[in-house]
Amino acid sequence: MKRIAALVAVLPIVFAGAAWSKDDPPKDAAKAAAKDPVVAARMAAAAAKPDSTKNKDLQSAITPDAAIKALKEGNTRFTGGKMVKRDLMKQVKETGKGQYPFASVVSCIDSRSGPEMVFDQGIGDMFVARVAGNIVNEDILGSLEFASKVAGSKVIVVLGHTSCGAIKGACDDVKMGNLTALLAKMKPAVASVKETGDRSSKNYAFVEKVAEANVQDTVAAIKAKSPVLKEMADKGEIKIVGAMLDVTTGKVLWY
Repeated sequence: MKRIAALVAVLPIVFAGAAWSKDDPPKDAAKAAAKDPVVAARMAAAAAKPDSTKNKDLQSAITPDAAIKALKEGNTRFTGGKMVKRDLMKQVKETGKGQYPFASVVSCIDSRSGPEMVFDQGIGDMFVARVAGNIVNEDILGSLEFASKVAGSKVIVVLGHTSCGAIKGACDDVKMGNLTALLAKMKPAVASVKETGDRSSKNYAFVEKVAEANVQDTVAAIKAKSPVLKEMADKGEIKIVGAMLDVTTGKVLWY
């Protein structure tokens, strides 16, 4: 009986003229998934595999909550030293003719905060926009609109981090070339934090509070400045969330 059960478990399911193993849904299964909970469950399970290369149907099977869950699980793997062993060149070939990322991340340029690393994701899994201080402007908003509305990404994560040099510069009112205008975009976060003592970068606790406020400001700015993304969020098509990376531990805390 055990041998029979094992055989049944690996038998492909014939669906829409294509063979479907228990791990790989057919490429034309999206419509069927909307009608058949069994098909939907199989697609969701396949999409949740951290080493899977996403196609359009797997991407469509991922909900915003499932996308966040996948990122949280990836960070747990990263901090636990159990990152997935991926065949990156295989993923290069599989994504060469199309990409179907499930998440978009706005992060700082800090060398310790690479989203693909800290969330343990592969090629074709994430759109990433990086700028000092993880702020948004028209260019980044337009990029996020493309990622979500056109390309199908299910979550936008604004990822700040501890010991952020840009935030320290904003706290210290640094003036230098084009950096001056960039840091000005973080000044509202500096002003919003109540601190009667040292309000400079020498006050670690103050800097971290400003960094958190800046993440929250960026999340609010995305919703306020992009009617496209706000409408998608209101309809439950995407989620827009904030998170903070502790650069001393690699752990991401979510808001």
